[in-house]
Amino acid sequence: MKKVLFFAVACLALVSCNNASKMAKLSDLVKIECNPEVLEVVAGNIDADVTVTFPEAYFHKKAKLEVVPVIKFDGGEVAGEPFVYQGEKVTENFKLVGKDGASITEHVNFKYEPGMEKSELVGRATVKYKKKNWKFPEDIKIADGANTTYMLVCQKGTFNPVADQYQEVIPEEVEGQILYLIGSSNVRGSELNSEGLKEYKNGVKDVMNDERRTIKGTDIIAYASPDGPEALNNKLSDARTNSAEKAFAKVAKKLETGDVNTQSIGEDWEGFQELVNASNIEDKDLILRVLSMYSDPNVREREIKNMSSVYGTLAKDVLPELRRARFITNVEYQNYTPAELKALVEDNIDVLDEEALLRTATLVEGDNAKLDIYKQAIKKFDSDRAKYNAACVLAAADKDKEAADMLAKINDDFCCAKNLRGVLAMRAGKYEEAAKYFADVKCSEGKENQAVLDILNGNYKAAAEKLAGTGNPNEALAYILNGDLTKAAAALKDCDCEGSAYQRAIIAARKGDAATAAKELAKVKNCKKLVEKAANDVEFAKVK
Repeated sequence: MKKVLFFAVACLALVSCNNASKMAKLSDLVKIECNPEVLEVVAGNIDADVTVTFPEAYFHKKAKLEVVPVIKFDGGEVAGEPFVYQGEKVTENFKLVGKDGASITEHVNFKYEPGMEKSELVGRATVKYKKKNWKFPEDIKIADGANTTYMLVCQKGTFNPVADQYQEVIPEEVEGQILYLIGSSNVRGSELNSEGLKEYKNGVKDVMNDERRTIKGTDIIAYASPDGPEALNNKLSDARTNSAEKAFAKVAKKLETGDVNTQSIGEDWEGFQELVNASNIEDKDLILRVLSMYSDPNVREREIKNMSSVYGTLAKDVLPELRRARFITNVEYQNYTPAELKALVEDNIDVLDEEALLRTATLVEGDNAKLDIYKQAIKKFDSDRAKYNAACVLAAADKDKEAADMLAKINDDFCCAKNLRGVLAMRAGKYEEAAKYFADVKCSEGKENQAVLDILNGNYKAAAEKLAGTGNPNEALAYILNGDLTKAAAALKDCDCEGSAYQRAIIAARKGDAATAAKELAKVKNCKKLVEKAANDVEFAKVK
């Protein structure tokens, strides 16, 4: 709502400016309004609409009135472009004020300068008639200023190290198999004594003697080769499941195999595709294309049999390998524990692979210790993830130059690196460069960092939408700037830092709750920067 900030309006019936000099003497008959009533800095600019209302019979018909808008503050003053009005007999091209008076709205714009947060917008008026000038007795108070709440935005940026792929428990398998003759479900004695099953039994024994490995169970899976009627092959697969289970009982008599589960697959098209793909069979690409084109087993078999030139090779070299039952013992390998990883870093770091190094860096304390581990991963594996994570450590410590140097070693397509490059550009005030980086980042961190630029550019609604529900330090500020105090308070409810207390004080002040505003401001007494800001902050002008 607009508010009259200066000049009481006298009884217009008594006004008659037959003499131009009287315009300056009767300056208190002019009404001035400003929107907003308290100036606000947005994206480094102060913009306002000033409406000047002249009463009837005030303006001398041959006079001009020049009003220079000026922002006065402790650091000095800055004058804006003047407004010039003219009486109805003046032949120049200024805004006309006739005998009936007028109400004219002007726009003012100032570039923010430090110190303007505690300022006044005034007008300095001069009446001009022929070669004579009459200044108004004093500056015309137009508005107070200027609100700089948006400058509370945190520009540290959001970035996070990338996660490692370290597996604390690694699944493993020990596998053996028996083969069947075509159309048979009988297990031959030679299969029970095959080299493959001997290796399987020895593998299981090795697991049994390994403290880091645990057997979780065994799967017996039976198949039929995909030649012949599908229904017959399904029955054959079921029969092989039963015979394989009996055979496994003999094989595993002295082994720990855990719970045994059986499964009948039927025609083994998946195994067929794997064997063909790994072979040097003529026209194997054509065979694979048939598999991709048709899902019906009968159609697949028909089309493949039509390839008479290769079917003989398939029948000899591929199909016999699919008449089988597999014994798969599932094992869990217990990888290095956090304590072991930290010990190995000290005593035998060379045994750690890339994933183990990346995980260990998250376990140790201190930036230098983390950086030493990342450097080892970079040296040994040329790890982009280690380079990026090292850059994050450096950026978090405000070592922006070192962070940028590390990022320069990373592939340009590394998405998270683009985000951190944008953060470093934003910190350096290179906002256009930062925006280009963030626009090319798909992760949530890039979106949150774009919101910082939105706040700096005065796009508060866009910022609030991007930050909603993120818990980002700027989320509550975006809501305050949008005037949504309820959401702002909710976003701050679990925050105890001094910056959050300051924002809660702003919320209270805007609600007219002076006691709560003072209580929250007391919490920032140890932060010199916020104490100094509070002393000049127009947010608290009405509650001090």
